[in-house]
Amino acid sequence: MSTKSTHPNPFKGSFGSLENLVDKISDVLECPVTIEDPAHRLLAYSSHGEGTDSARIATIMRRRVPERVISSLWKDGTMQRLHQSEKPVRISQIQEVGLGDRIAMTIRSKSEIIGYIWLLEVDNQLDDDDLELLLYASQAAKNQLVQLHGRKKKREKGHQEFFWQLLTGHLKNHDEISESFEGFNIKVPLPVAVFVFQFPEEINDKTERNISYMITTTQKIIAPLYALDGNELVLLGSPSPVTNGILSPEAFIEEFTSQMALRFHSGNLIGGSGNGYTDYTKIETSYQEALSVLKLKEQFSDELRGTCTYNHLGIYRYIDVLSAKNKEDGYENLSLKKLKEYDRLHNTQLKETLDVFLIKDSHVNEAAKALNVHSNTLNYRLKRITEVGGINLRDPNEKMTLFLDMKLDKLKQNGLL
Repeated sequence: MSTKSTHPNPFKGSFGSLENLVDKISDVLECPVTIEDPAHRLLAYSSHGEGTDSARIATIMRRRVPERVISSLWKDGTMQRLHQSEKPVRISQIQEVGLGDRIAMTIRSKSEIIGYIWLLEVDNQLDDDDLELLLYASQAAKNQLVQLHGRKKKREKGHQEFFWQLLTGHLKNHDEISESFEGFNIKVPLPVAVFVFQFPEEINDKTERNISYMITTTQKIIAPLYALDGNELVLLGSPSPVTNGILSPEAFIEEFTSQMALRFHSGNLIGGSGNGYTDYTKIETSYQEALSVLKLKEQFSDELRGTCTYNHLGIYRYIDVLSAKNKEDGYENLSLKKLKEYDRLHNTQLKETLDVFLIKDSHVNEAAKALNVHSNTLNYRLKRITEVGGINLRDPNEKMTLFLDMKLDKLKQNGLL
C-alpha cells in the first residue's frame, strides 16, 4: 500500500470511541492495530486475520501486554527509542516472546506519554507515507486519551487521600474499608502489605511517571494505591493473580529497584516492606513496619544489606526497646567498657575483633578472614578479650548480650541514639 501524505487527513472528526478509531486506522493502513495506556493496558484493538502473532493474542486475552514481552522490548532498546521519539518507530520481530514485526509510536499530551499505538505488519509493510498518516492517527487518539487521562488523574487524587487515611489509622473497621475499596472500584486481594522506597532526591513529575509505569506493568504484585511523601514512595501491595495468592515482597523490591535503575537510571533506591496482613485495619501497622526497616537499614547498613522485610529483621526489631530499657536502668556493659579502655591505652582492636567474631557466629576462620589476620593471631586476641573483659565466649547468653550492646554502642557513637 502507498497512501500519499498529501491526501486529506482521514482521521479528522469525531469517532465516538477508541474502538471506532482503531477500526478506522486499521482500514486506512491495512494492519491490525492496538492502543494501550502508558502502563501497556489494552484500551482498544481492531480485528485481525490468521496471520497475527502470539504476543498480540496474549495481549487481547489478558487485556495487557505480557510482562515478558515488555521486558524484551526494554532489553533490546525498543522502549527507550519509543520514549525518546515522537515519531513512529519500526520494531523487528522478537521470536522468543512471539512478537512479529511492528510499527509503534507514543501518544503524547505535551511531553507526557499518555498511550501507545501498535501496528502489526503481517501482509503489509508500511512505507514513509503510511507513517505520515500514523502521525495523524496519533493526534486523533490523543484527543480521546486526554479525556481518559484527566478522569484517571482525578480518580487517583481521591485514591491518594483515601490511602493516607489508611496509612495513618483513621479508618478502624475492616468491613467499612472493604466497602470503600468497592466504592472506588479497587480490587485489593488479601494479604496486604505496605512498601516504602526511598529515593536519593525528592520525587519529581518525571520520576513519578516512571514509578507509575513500573507498578502498573509489574506482575510480581498488584499495587492498587500509592502515594508520594518527599523522597519516599509508599505503596500498597497485594498478591498478583500469577502468584497464586502468595505475596513475595522480596521479589518485588528486587525487581522494582533493579528495573528503575536499568530502565530509568534511578539508582541508589532503598526499599522495605512491612508484614502482610489479612485485615485492612493493619495497613497502618504494615506502614510503620516498612518505615522501621528503612530506619534500621540506615543505622545498620552492613548488617542489614540483604534485608528488606520487617519479618527478616530478627533481633534488630528490638533495638529501640533495648535502648529505652538501658537508658531507663542507667545500664552500661562493663565488659565492653573495659575493652574500649584497653584499646585506647594500648592502640589495639579488641572490641572490633569481638564484634566481627560474633557477627561471624564464632567461626574463627571466617572471622580471621574478615579481619585479614591469621587464625593464630585471632585466637590470641580472643584470649586477651576474655582476660581483659572478663568474658566467657562459650556462654551463648553472654555472647548475645555483647552482640546487642555493641550494636547499641555503634548507634551511640554515630549519634543515632
